[in-house]
Amino acid sequence: MKSSELDYELPPELIAQQPLTRRDRSRLLVYERATGAARHRRFFELPEELAEGTLTVVNDTRVLPARLRLRRPGGGDAEVLLLERLGTNGLWEGLARPSRRLRAGQRLGPVELLEPLGEGRWRLRLEGEPKGEAPLPPYITEPLADPERYQTVYAEHEGSAAAPTAGLHFTPELLAKLDVERVTLHVGLDTFRPVSGADLADHGLHSERYEVSERAWRRVRAAHRVLAVGTTTVRVLESCARGARLAGRTDLFITPGYAFERVDSLLTNFHLPRSTLLALVMAFAGVEETRDLYRMEIEERYRFYSFGDAMLIV
Repeated sequence: MKSSELDYELPPELIAQQPLTRRDRSRLLVYERATGAARHRRFFELPEELAEGTLTVVNDTRVLPARLRLRRPGGGDAEVLLLERLGTNGLWEGLARPSRRLRAGQRLGPVELLEPLGEGRWRLRLEGEPKGEAPLPPYITEPLADPERYQTVYAEHEGSAAAPTAGLHFTPELLAKLDVERVTLHVGLDTFRPVSGADLADHGLHSERYEVSERAWRRVRAAHRVLAVGTTTVRVLESCARGARLAGRTDLFITPGYAFERVDSLLTNFHLPRSTLLALVMAFAGVEETRDLYRMEIEERYRFYSFGDAMLIV
């Protein structure tokens, strides 16, 4: 698949800058793969769209306060974005900038740069626990009054550099109406890295840590139907369905032509052009079908990206 097939034009004003006051009042586009029918709902109506016996699986990762604004020795601003804890002794992998002005051995406040890993990534040591800001994506240019709005209401296991945004729409009251199971995948920024090569096959994903309890996997395997909340949940479930261990790392890259083994329905936000996330949606809904749906969403003035609206593909 050519990377250019993941392109589309989005009016900038459709990029949601703030979450809605009520999480579950966002719009929900429902698409039926079997019939091609599409209908416009509100997110709180989700239970009405799910078949009886559907198990809803969510990713309960929690976003780290991972953006650290620091000063370079001798003056000048610097920024470190923590990506993943590498074990004990305060070791982390992170992005640091301005990368060309940084050197191994430098200290930036509580951060010691140890080793460059390429592409702006560093192995580093952090004193204490992360005490930075929520790492909002660059397309969100307005400050967020309440950092908890970039967390799902079921976020539990801290470790992500970005939120699993499909889950941001849920409220405790809505979850109580569903049969819910949890998995964990700690989201790295590579999930959102644009596809740079001319062909999708030339793009590789860095692996991400995940964990599924034995009880959760038994329930997933036995479920009549499985709704995956977000692309990160899809990658966990499909990795395990293909024989991966219940805890480890996955670099599963789902592109059009992939045969899904355990996910029956997908709940997802609207993704950036040339993103691996959009490729996954195309794999699930169909390439031309996804293009048509995105054109419809733009014409209907849906809100896009992290704080935007959602789509249910059944």
